[in-house]
Amino acid sequence: MEVVPLFSKVYGEGTPLIILHGLFGMGDNWATHAKHWAGLGWEVHAVDQRNHGKSPHHGKHNYEVMAADLEAYMDAKGLNTSVILGHSMGGKTAMHFAVSRPERVRALVVVDIAPKAYPIHHQEYINAMNSIDFDAVHSRGAVDNILAERVNNAGIRQFFMKSLYWITKEKLAFRFNLHALEDQLQEVGTPLEFGYFDRPTLFIAGGASGYINDEDEDGILDHFPAAQIESIANAGHWVHAEAREPFSAAVNEFLESLV
Repeated sequence: MEVVPLFSKVYGEGTPLIILHGLFGMGDNWATHAKHWAGLGWEVHAVDQRNHGKSPHHGKHNYEVMAADLEAYMDAKGLNTSVILGHSMGGKTAMHFAVSRPERVRALVVVDIAPKAYPIHHQEYINAMNSIDFDAVHSRGAVDNILAERVNNAGIRQFFMKSLYWITKEKLAFRFNLHALEDQLQEVGTPLEFGYFDRPTLFIAGGASGYINDEDEDGILDHFPAAQIESIANAGHWVHAEAREPFSAAVNEFLESLV
């Protein structure tokens, strides 16, 4: 299995806490929370998963290889164990890692994703991004205008544009590997089908997102028998951004219980 060396930004000193972002995201999306937890005595690793951010691109994108990437990252950083926090796709990576390598995980935080299968539902966003001709578009504003023709939500457009950068002085590009992610999109929705992790675990649901429902509790507890499940009212899928303070308070309380 070919692993890729993951890029990260590390904040603070203390007990390791690794953050894994969601699809089309990157570690920088978590900078505010990372700095906050660093201030509470944690060594926070905001990681870019493969095909995202500043980590290498690769044609294979599934949870087995992303878990292997994470293990290689921990080995390279000299981390025997860590608390792992993952959102959405990153939460699935974190779950796979925890059940396959439980000795490397001190505790687990999973944000707005369950271990079940999810239908493919990002194709409209991919179509919008594929509609951009970067040979003809030379400003961030122009990119936003093209995305706005298909993506009404300005917050989601800004989330995508967080990964926009100047690949040369004249040409923009997305940092994420859109081609590989589109090609492997079915892998992102696959369920966790094996294993269990019985150490402290917190699932945080966005109360308005629909990603975690009451009927998902049994499936969560099958794999994570020690799990607490908390829902943050009125928050959508990007819970950590939409309900920053209650999300932070829930994670803070969980982290404090580990000390």
